Amino acid sequence: MKLMIASDLHGSATACKKLLDAFTASGAERLILLGDLLYHGPRNDLPEGYDPKAVITMLSEQADNLFCVRGNCDTEVDQMVLPFPMMSETALLFVDDRTWFACHGHRKGANPMEKEWPNLPMGSVVLFGHTHIPMLERSPRGVILVNPGSVSIPKGGFSPSYVLYEDSVFRLMGFDGELWSPMKLFGVPIY
Repeated sequence: MKLMIASDLHGSATACKKLLDAFTASGAERLILLGDLLYHGPRNDLPEGYDPKAVITMLSEQADNLFCVRGNCDTEVDQMVLPFPMMSETALLFVDDRTWFACHGHRKGANPMEKEWPNLPMGSVVLFGHTHIPMLERSPRGVILVNPGSVSIPKGGFSPSYVLYEDSVFRLMGFDGELWSPMKLFGVPIY
């Protein structure tokens, strides 16, 4: 199974188009969006190409391929204009016989090692956004922590980014190619 994981579009039609072009080119089966789809939020400057209505149109055309969770900038009004569910704050997925926990990350804090995270079995995956800073790490408990960064308003000196998952490997990608070394889910003992 090939999946694309992205977060924090913040209403940027420019970033949304790049992301959907990359999604189509990748051949991924699903695009997992980790929240903050349409609104830029009061703490962020307007992203390049800010046009939430255009983002609505582009995402609506991909509705059958999307799996989304709600971010702190997403509201009930956003759900009224989008033809796919995006209001659940968390979700459990089961991919390649592993448990994946998806959330935006604002309820759990910026530190994914906090005790408030769900008690997941070793070898599970936590997907989160919110910080706009990418992360591919293995926690001391053997949980894989995946933050794709932001496709529209990256922070910490990073480029716009997303993650591709295929054959048990996570790859942090920029629009110009791979940004970090891939992380293998099964290649390194995690039990």
